[in-house]
Amino acid sequence: MPLTVNADIYMYIDENGVMHFTNTPTASDRDYKVYIREKRFNSATFHSTDEYDELITTASERYGVDYRLVKAIIKAESDFDPRAVSKKGAMGLMQIMPENFQHLDIQNPFDPEENIMGGTRYFRYLYDRFEGKLALSLAAYNAGPTTVDNYNKTIPPYRETEQYVQRVLRYYRNYKRL
Repeated sequence: MPLTVNADIYMYIDENGVMHFTNTPTASDRDYKVYIREKRFNSATFHSTDEYDELITTASERYGVDYRLVKAIIKAESDFDPRAVSKKGAMGLMQIMPENFQHLDIQNPFDPEENIMGGTRYFRYLYDRFEGKLALSLAAYNAGPTTVDNYNKTIPPYRETEQYVQRVLRYYRNYKRL
């Protein structure tokens, strides 16, 4: 069972009005009250799968992208549905657009191995292009690199893209905790 670490902060004010903080009050510290409660990660509400872990590991090692990040992108893009097709025509686990198939050596976008390899390769390209800036790389994965360039290398002010970046980062944090 994984070790769970919480970062709640407790506080009390002594008789001189001095505030005292700790993350580990003892039983004798009855005057301490919760000052900041860390938001708990509830794995029961976080659906994942290990079905593609071997393919994700291979792609992540080949392209030097954190395994947990690739998995977070897949979770956000398709929720692990290899047959997913978006309204805009993106296909497969990592939701690759048809105009990118040839460049990414994808013959069958619904083949999990081809899709994960191609999507991870594409993300690595974006990560390098945006100089290791994760949020910009994710925004470019969602909205396209030209769009990010057009907004002076900031996250485009599109609700979908802003939410996408936050969602992937949240999933990424969750995978780091598992």
